[in-house]
Amino acid sequence: MQHAKPLPSYLVQRFHGWRATTFSENKAWYKRLAEEGQRPRAMIISCCDSRVHVTAIFGADQGEFFIHRNIANLVPPYEPDGQQHGTSAAIEYAVTALKVAHIVIVGHSSCGGVRGCHDMCSGHAPELEEKSSFVGRWMDLLRPGYERVKDIADEDERVRALEKQAILISMENLMTFPFVKDAVEANKLSLHGLWNDIGDGELEQYLPGEGVFQTI
Repeated sequence: MQHAKPLPSYLVQRFHGWRATTFSENKAWYKRLAEEGQRPRAMIISCCDSRVHVTAIFGADQGEFFIHRNIANLVPPYEPDGQQHGTSAAIEYAVTALKVAHIVIVGHSSCGGVRGCHDMCSGHAPELEEKSSFVGRWMDLLRPGYERVKDIADEDERVRALEKQAILISMENLMTFPFVKDAVEANKLSLHGLWNDIGDGELEQYLPGEGVFQTI
C-alpha cells in the first residue's frame, strides 16, 4: 500500500496524552479487558455523524458497549445471500457470540443521511438515485419511512419524523433476524429506540405501547 501516511501530529499528541493519563491511571482495567475479553451488556447502533458521541452520552467506559456505526443508524432486513453485510455481521456477533442483553438504536437531529433520503425521495437529489451511489442505495432502506411521513406539511417536522422512522424501521428489521427474534421472545434480549437532539442535549425514547417518542 503506497498511499498510507504517518498519523497527523495532533492525533499523535492526543494519543500520548491519553496514554499518560487515562490509560496510566487504569492499567489494571485495560489489562483485564485484554486478558479476559469483552463482555458488553449492550450493542449500540448509531449514526456515523461525528456529533453523535454515544459513550459520552451514557458516561460509558471501554468494554461497556459493542458499537456499530453507519449512515443514519440503519439496520437492513435479514438477507442471507452470501454477500458482504457489515451491519448484519455486527448484529450476528453481538447477539450470538457476545450475547448482549440490549440493542439500542440511537438516531439524532440534523442527520445528513436522513436529509439525503428525504431529498432523494422528494425528487431533489437525483445524484442519489444513480445506481453507483452507495449512499443512495443504502438510504433505500428508509424509503418506506418516507412514505409514512410524506404528507406532513411542514418540511422541518417531516424530516424530524423521518429521523425517527429510521429508528423504527431499524427495530422492525432487527426482528427479521431469526437469532434476534428468538432472543427477544426468550426475554434474553431487549430492543430500544432513542433519538438524540444534539443541539439541546435531550434524549427521547420510543414507547411501543403508546407509539410515540418521549423525552427521558
